[in-house]
Amino acid sequence: MTDDLTLAQKCARRDASAGEELYRRYSSRLLAICRRYCKDKQSAEDTMHDAFVKILENIRKYRYTGEGSLYSWMARLTINLCFDSIAKRRRLRNNEDDNFDTSTIPDTDEQEDMPDIPPEVIKNMIDQLPPMYGTVFKMYVIDELSHAEIGKILGIKEKSSSANLARARMILNDKIREYQKKNLI
Repeated sequence: MTDDLTLAQKCARRDASAGEELYRRYSSRLLAICRRYCKDKQSAEDTMHDAFVKILENIRKYRYTGEGSLYSWMARLTINLCFDSIAKRRRLRNNEDDNFDTSTIPDTDEQEDMPDIPPEVIKNMIDQLPPMYGTVFKMYVIDELSHAEIGKILGIKEKSSSANLARARMILNDKIREYQKKNLI
């Protein structure tokens, strides 16, 4: 298997087989990102394919900074494309219609402490967050972006990203406690 730096260099030279390998290696992970932010499966797939076109067009701008940096660069580009798509949809429909696929939530130690709440209930809780809180929460917790990266993508300060995440967590904790009371967990 080709390392990321060599693969990116081959893609920059327009090597078709390298482009295919890049797609095979990362398409499922980038599709998972798109599924969290796009309104439906078809939109997610379309956005992911658009992202790969943009990735291959701009691969010469990628700068290797260590293991995982190629995926991080591609993920940021994909998330930006998702937000562009969401903004266009909102302008056309004046409607917030983001989907979030809980099956892609990575396992963490914190989840072991989480009460046995069905994934669809947690998804609903996250969907009920105010838009900026929900977006920052998804980007930080699910996409594992830093507050600096989130700030850059959303055009907000790093501290604002951190504050939005803290508020989202407070709201979610309240919702979880409320759910536990109602369901005697």
